[in-house]
Amino acid sequence: MIVQNLKVFSQNVWKNSLIINTILETQSQFDIIFIQELPWSEICKIPSSLDCKDETLIGTTHHPNWLLFARIPLERSDSPKVIAYINIHLSSFHFLLREDIINHRNIILISFLNNHVCYYIMNVYSDSSHSALKYLKDTEVNINNVLLMTGDFNRDSLWDLSFPHHFSISNGLIIIANSFNLALLMLTNLCPTRYSDTAGKANLVINLMLLHYRSRELDQHSIHPNSRLFSDHTPLSINISIDEEIICTSKLSIPQKSKQENCLC
Repeated sequence: MIVQNLKVFSQNVWKNSLIINTILETQSQFDIIFIQELPWSEICKIPSSLDCKDETLIGTTHHPNWLLFARIPLERSDSPKVIAYINIHLSSFHFLLREDIINHRNIILISFLNNHVCYYIMNVYSDSSHSALKYLKDTEVNINNVLLMTGDFNRDSLWDLSFPHHFSISNGLIIIANSFNLALLMLTNLCPTRYSDTAGKANLVINLMLLHYRSRELDQHSIHPNSRLFSDHTPLSINISIDEEIICTSKLSIPQKSKQENCLC
């Protein structure tokens, strides 16, 4: 069995389990759902073999039609900020959570096999301290065939033309994307991806998608301002074509920790 495209949905749900339930119930036309800022809560108490007190089982939303991929938290303070749901009809493609390559609570890397080729998709949440981007910048990861990196990032004039400031950490994102042969998807229509509920406070462009630099979808994507289906964050979606011509291709890139990288920072 071979898949020629993947329909991907990405949403920051602001720790709201009702939003996740609604997405999983209503967005079954998608193959992959990426969630940022998911809720983690106590599910039940379970007997402990090490302590006379019961252990607390912490978890998040499950659904019978979706395979859940998430980094298992050791404690509540270690709860991940990103998660992925894979439509159960794709279970034969051997999706795997690749903590052996990237192990960070704000990043999820998933691989899958298609026509005997391994591909990767990534979901990222960049918090106020930029811990995910700093981790990726400091971790030497050499993988091919990354189709998509999406998630919730910080505001910058590189992708938010209404914002006057540019930060060096955003250069780090571009360098990281470059190392994975990814390019920032710029929407053909300018509209916010997060709407403020506070009067007088600006709307933001912080939810991004980065695609393989040879993807045909790079210059053809738009979102509609009325697509705020579930929260103050605009859901992003895209249909990614998986073309054999992108397999194991590379382009001129800026090596990490090089003089060229230092000039950008």
